[in-house]
Amino acid sequence: MLGNDRSRDGATPFARPPALRPGDRVAVLTLSSPAQHVLLADGLDALRFAGLEPVVYPSVRASGTVHPYLAGDDRSRAAELRQALLDESIAGVVFACGGYGAQRTLEAMDWSGLEHVAPKVLSGYSDVTAILEAIAVKLGWASLMSAMVCCGEFAQSYTFSSMLRALMSPERVRELHYGEAVTVVGGTARGTTLGGNLALLASSVGTDTSLPARGGILLLEDEQENDYRVDRMLTQLRRSGYLDGVAAVIAGSWYQCGTVEQIHPVLTDRLGDLGVPVIAWANVGHGGRFQSFPIGVRAELDADRRTLRLLDPPLVPSVEREQPGMSSTASRD
Repeated sequence: MLGNDRSRDGATPFARPPALRPGDRVAVLTLSSPAQHVLLADGLDALRFAGLEPVVYPSVRASGTVHPYLAGDDRSRAAELRQALLDESIAGVVFACGGYGAQRTLEAMDWSGLEHVAPKVLSGYSDVTAILEAIAVKLGWASLMSAMVCCGEFAQSYTFSSMLRALMSPERVRELHYGEAVTVVGGTARGTTLGGNLALLASSVGTDTSLPARGGILLLEDEQENDYRVDRMLTQLRRSGYLDGVAAVIAGSWYQCGTVEQIHPVLTDRLGDLGVPVIAWANVGHGGRFQSFPIGVRAELDADRRTLRLLDPPLVPSVEREQPGMSSTASRD
């Protein structure tokens, strides 16, 4: 296994994979819990309707053979991810579901030789946060936090349209507006987008795939966590040094984490004194009306306007791929 020798953090630009195009083959797999098979057919149909060709890997249909909460065994899931990354006919990975198991998959992952693979987009959220972190640290790739094939919100028009726009027409994704968000601390800040599910970020601290928030615009969201558990995980990020030098924070959705009156004071208390712009209740994460969030791209957060302006598209647009000499990390302010 490769060590964490890239010294990655939120101040580092990442290599943006190319946008997906009609006809592209995309891997559909799970590195966590068994997928909800009842939702699989609709999710695959939605991908086909968008013009993509889903390639379903065995993990998507695997049951809990080791534990009921794991899709197959750890080595098999890790091998599937490696296979998808090495397969030149696969343009990207759209995860089937989250749950639990990504950390175990990473423990079994063989990264050797993958540093020579051209970047390809990985798309998912929740437990997949650990995978997107690892891809950034080990390979230096940007990715996309978005809905997953076997999740109920995948086929919702708002959520699915947001995902497709980022995956296939990234040149149209220049400003994300969080109209229902609340400004906790005003101001503007620039940095590289990162973060995801709070529980996964906290559980990755101290591992060789944790991506520190220094210089980054950090997204935090979660579901089904009590206020004291959210407090505990945010405190873990503070005490561990993970939040040192963070540029700004976007607190997303907190689905079934109690009432606003319970969670908002925790967010204000644990994030409001960092001395950086902070907004809360952005529509990113669990609970529907999920606005896809790029990981690893340069951006500017205006906390007063509650907008995130992307300084680069989340992926390299198809038209740019056809221009010789265009770098995947070139500035396009």
